[in-house]
Amino acid sequence: MPRFLMRLLINAVALYVAIRIVPGIHPQTTGWLAILILALIFGVVNAFFGPLLKILTCPLILLTLGLFTLLINTFLFWLSGRIGDIFGVGFTVDGFWPAFFGSLVVSIVSVALSLFLRDDRPQGSHPRRQRR
Repeated sequence: MPRFLMRLLINAVALYVAIRIVPGIHPQTTGWLAILILALIFGVVNAFFGPLLKILTCPLILLTLGLFTLLINTFLFWLSGRIGDIFGVGFTVDGFWPAFFGSLVVSIVSVALSLFLRDDRPQGSHPRRQRR
């Protein structure tokens, strides 16, 4: 399965779990198509804003021994929900703590699924045909 599709499905499952188990997160819609679109938005937000925020806040990340990345992830989780609201597939968060726990759940589920569904082949390699 292509890496992009695998990441999209992992993000979709992680977001679905966070929306279902964290109190204070209210989705607009709960259909799987909406969750897939939200996962795509989540991936784009993390790809564009995540590295930028981590570079800009590098001194704070170093000063807090990496704990500031939890706040960055919380902000990116909240931002994904707000952007998703524009497209009708987002979620609202009641405050800081639901966003914090939601981002933590997404991170844990994403890492667990990534380890479980890991592809051992290097990126870009294809199985070779056997030569006779």
